Amino acid sequence: MSIEPEASEPRWAVPPEGGWTADDLDTLPNLPPHTELIDGSLVFVSPQTLFHTRAVDFLNWQLQSLAPPELEVVREFTIDIDRYNRPEPDVIVIGGDVIQDPNQTRFPAESVRLAIEVVSPESRSRDRETKPVKYARARIPHYWRVENHDGRAVVYVFELEPATGAYTSTGIFHDRMKVSVPFPVDLDLTGITPRRRAADPQ
Repeated sequence: MSIEPEASEPRWAVPPEGGWTADDLDTLPNLPPHTELIDGSLVFVSPQTLFHTRAVDFLNWQLQSLAPPELEVVREFTIDIDRYNRPEPDVIVIGGDVIQDPNQTRFPAESVRLAIEVVSPESRSRDRETKPVKYARARIPHYWRVENHDGRAVVYVFELEPATGAYTSTGIFHDRMKVSVPFPVDLDLTGITPRRRAADPQ
């Protein structure tokens, strides 16, 4: 009579006293792709929706075509805020001088001119509350939050207010987004909508 082997239980990394640090993301084995570090805790990304994928692709390519030569646009790349916070915005615009090595795995937060988060159901509170506070404290001057409203993209635009060190809303954009900072941008946001949905008048 054969005995079925018992399924091995997953082995989760036990955090050290005080929590994980930004350097640990580069050394911990078997981390899922796009793992972030928030307040010393590892945050794993859930499977992404089609809307999320299309929105990130759209913004990445559009901003690459519009950004001035001294800036670079990078998708899904971690940034160092402090020892215990290394988030991964969906898209960032950075000063090109910080790109030094094709093997680098992160950028300093002070190099980021714009951070963009595309909201997923599981990331809603982080993208609306946790991350904007941390990005503002890191003095990232611009933050865009992209949300799915019934299959159509809405972009909430924020700018750092120097006197308070907090973000202030500078616009909410639906079908078309036109801003002048951090560089001139004029986007047809309906391009994020799947072609079949865009052709459907309903």
